[in-house]
Amino acid sequence: MSQHTARIGWNLRADDEFAKGRYSRDHEWEFDSGVKVPASTAMSEIASPDTVDPEEALVAALASCHMMTFLYFVRKGGFVVESYDDTAVGETDKNDRGKTYVARVTLSPAIRFAGSAPTQAELDEMHHRAHEDCFIANSVVAEVTVAARIVND
Repeated sequence: MSQHTARIGWNLRADDEFAKGRYSRDHEWEFDSGVKVPASTAMSEIASPDTVDPEEALVAALASCHMMTFLYFVRKGGFVVESYDDTAVGETDKNDRGKTYVARVTLSPAIRFAGSAPTQAELDEMHHRAHEDCFIANSVVAEVTVAARIVND
């Protein structure tokens, strides 16, 4: 089994009024590769515009994992992907306890193949297998749907 590490850092700023709820939500994610990502809250009225919020990161992680697993199955199927462009959308809702959670994620990859492309049925099967094997998808309770399409010139 593997281990994945992220350091999350936040500091109180001089002009923050923490006790009154007026403080910056900006913080930093640092990954074991050394990459640093500016992060903040998803609450748009107090978020910095040049940051990533945890909900976006969850959607991106799910989409990225799905893509990497899909590419594996495409290669095993004898096809060649030239490009893969996905606009993934996560939607929040309330669970049965009234708590907000990421309830649905829709992946909408547009895939360009070099040479022959799979049939729609083959494409759907590879996406199904990718979803079943994606460890991020296996780690979340959100409903995940894939609306894939083949892109031709």
